[in-house]
Amino acid sequence: MEHRGVAQHGLAHLLGVQEVAGSNPVAPILFCKYFIIAKESLLLILLTNDDGVHSEGLLVLKEYLSKGHTVYVVAPEKERTCVAHGITLHKPLRLKEVGGHIFSSNGTPADCVLLGLKILLPEKPDFVISGINRGPNMGQDVHYSGTVAAAEEAALSNIPSLAISIDGRKDFHFHDASLIVGELIEMLKNRPFPYHTFLNVNIPNIQKDKINGFMVTRLGKRVYNDTVLERMDPRGYKYYWIAGGGDDFEMVEGTDFYAVKRGFVSISPLELDMTNSESMEYFKKCLMRRGGVHEQNHIINH
Repeated sequence: MEHRGVAQHGLAHLLGVQEVAGSNPVAPILFCKYFIIAKESLLLILLTNDDGVHSEGLLVLKEYLSKGHTVYVVAPEKERTCVAHGITLHKPLRLKEVGGHIFSSNGTPADCVLLGLKILLPEKPDFVISGINRGPNMGQDVHYSGTVAAAEEAALSNIPSLAISIDGRKDFHFHDASLIVGELIEMLKNRPFPYHTFLNVNIPNIQKDKINGFMVTRLGKRVYNDTVLERMDPRGYKYYWIAGGGDDFEMVEGTDFYAVKRGFVSISPLELDMTNSESMEYFKKCLMRRGGVHEQNHIINH
């Protein structure tokens, strides 16, 4: 799909790094061994997450970015992992000030972005950043992730946004990851993002000086082993748990999994238009075989 290649080539220009062809011609890989730090300037940044307002990753990132920028936090009052892009329509949303430009909400991560943009912030922010998430969001994870959905919600308003996750399950290097986020912001500030595009960033859970650089990637494929467990409560009613591991993946060059496992920060440009343009002609032909007539991209049944 040509537009994906264009978005990634544009990111090469934004990051100012050399482009190297990958296994997929429309999904190039970018390598940057050394980070480039520009002179700091004051930015307005909105932070959120899906781990909750008291999550360590969020608070460490807020503390670090606040040293050079104006930072607001609007985050769920409790963990809202895997709520995807849900918004709340059936109950009132509430905001509670925790202190120091930090607010909690009873809503989803996407709700928090809307509340921040429409209610709290004095003006349109320079960036919306979701994270730092406890654990990776790679491959199909992006369809379930509240972290990714929050960045996607900001992209709907054409605000540069990043979903930040760390590839670990314990002993998180949140401070090192925050330094990397700060450097990304410095490289991307004052550079327009492609229309309705946001960045899904996954950082290896290692010390910063062991990071090999940035790699611009496409989404890989995680291998889920989901099962549904049936249980019985004390009153004799059945209930269910969705369980199973999801740490297996296909190791394919040019993907987010490939980058992170090789010590690179994975940066995947994602877009809001989910149309599979390559299959449009195929389905037009399928529908025409059922007796429809194709006329100016419409199907007319007789």
